[in-house]
Amino acid sequence: MPPTAPATRPPNRWRSVVTIAVSRTIDDTESGLMNNLFPVIRASLGLTLAQLGLLAAIPRFARMIFGPVWSMVADRWGRKRVLVFATGCWGVWTGLVGLSQNFEQMLILYAIGAIGTVAGEPIANGLIADHFKNHERGKAYGWLRSLSSFGSLALTPLIAYFARDPEGWRLGLYTMGALSVLSGIAIYFGVDEPAPAPCGAGKATAGSDDEPDPEAPPTPANFSLRDCLALWKIPTFRLLAGSVIFITSIVMMSFMVTFFVEVRGWKTAAANYLQGAFTGGWMLSSVLGGFLGDWFERRFQARGRVILMQLYLAVFSVGSFLVFQVDWGHGPLPFVMLFSFGLIGSIGFSGVVLPMVSHVVPGVARATAFAMLFSFLQGMFAGVLSLAAGRLADQIGLQSLMLWMVTVPYAINALYWTAFLRPYPRDRAAREASEALGA
Repeated sequence: MPPTAPATRPPNRWRSVVTIAVSRTIDDTESGLMNNLFPVIRASLGLTLAQLGLLAAIPRFARMIFGPVWSMVADRWGRKRVLVFATGCWGVWTGLVGLSQNFEQMLILYAIGAIGTVAGEPIANGLIADHFKNHERGKAYGWLRSLSSFGSLALTPLIAYFARDPEGWRLGLYTMGALSVLSGIAIYFGVDEPAPAPCGAGKATAGSDDEPDPEAPPTPANFSLRDCLALWKIPTFRLLAGSVIFITSIVMMSFMVTFFVEVRGWKTAAANYLQGAFTGGWMLSSVLGGFLGDWFERRFQARGRVILMQLYLAVFSVGSFLVFQVDWGHGPLPFVMLFSFGLIGSIGFSGVVLPMVSHVVPGVARATAFAMLFSFLQGMFAGVLSLAAGRLADQIGLQSLMLWMVTVPYAINALYWTAFLRPYPRDRAAREASEALGA
C-alpha cells in the first residue's frame, strides 16, 4: 500500500473545546435550574424536599440509562451530529417544562428533557480525548470544565433575576430551552470531529505518546458493549468504579440554594449569588486541577495523580464541614468561604480522574469507559443518593444531611484512594508497553 502524506492534528482543537464548553454550560444549567429555583417552585406548586430529591434524581438516572445509549447512537451517526440534535434541538422539552401546572406534569416533561441533556458529557469527553495527547489532556479537560463553570457563573445574575418573581421559574425554563437550541447551532458550526487516522499514520492506540507520527490525529474512541467486560479486567478501572460511590457532591449541588434559603435564611436570589461565588471558585479550580495534575505527575511520576486526589478529597471534606456546619452570617464572609470552597471543587476530576481513565484504558475503549463510569455508574449512584437525600432531609434537616452525605463520604474516599498507589502505575505501564509493541 503506498504511503500517505503525513496527517495533521485535528484542526481548530481549542475552538472545539470552547464550543463544547458553551454547550455543557447550557446543559448543566438546564439540569440544575430546578435546584437553583426550587424555593420559588416550591412556593408556586407546594412541593416538598422529597420532591426536590426526585427532581434532582431524574437527570442522574437519565445519565445512567441514556448516556451509553447516546454514545452508541453517536458512534453510528456521528458524534457531532448527535450533539447537535440531543443537546440542541432537544432543548425544546426544557422550555415546555415551564408550562407545568402541577408536579406530575413537571415530572414527566422534565424527565423527557433530561434524556437529551445527558448526551453531551460522554460524547464530549471522548471528543476531547481524541483531540489531545496524554500530556495535554489534563490541561484540555481543565479548560473545558473551567470554561463551563465560567458560563454558569455568567448566567448567575439571570437565574437570580428569575428567582425574584414567584412565577419567574417558568421564564427561566423558556429561556434555557431557547439557549439550548442555539447551542446546537454553535456545535454544528464550531466543533470538528476527528477522522480515523489514515493508513500508515500511526497504528498505536489513539492519543498515545508513542505514535510513529506524532502529528497524526488520534483515532476516535467508540462505545462498545463488548469492551465493557474487558474494562473490568483493569484494576484501576475497578477501583475508579468503587470510588464513584463516595462522590456525593451531587447532593451538595442539588440542595445548596435551598440550604441557604431554609437553614441560613437567605432570599432565593441572594442564595443563587452565593452559589455563583462557589461556581467562580470552581471555574478556577478546573484549570488549577489540570495544571496540578500534570505537575504532580512530573514530580512524583505515575503516583502523582493519586497523591493529588487524596489531598483534594481530604481538603474537600474539611471545606464542606466549614461551609455547611458553621454559620458565617449574611455579610461578605459567606461569599469568601463559598469561593474558597469552590476553588477546591474540581481539582480531582479534571486533574486526576479524567486523565487517569485516558492513561489506563485503550483508546478504542475510551468512550465506553467514560460512559460506564460517568454516565451509568455515577448516574445510578447519584440518582439513588438524590432520592435518599430528599427523604432524609425532610427527617433530619439539611444541615445534618450535608454532614452525613457530603463531608463524611469524602473523608472515607480520601482513605479509599490509598488502594490506587500500586495498581495504577502498573496499569499505566502495561498500557504504554502494549501501545509501544503495537506501534
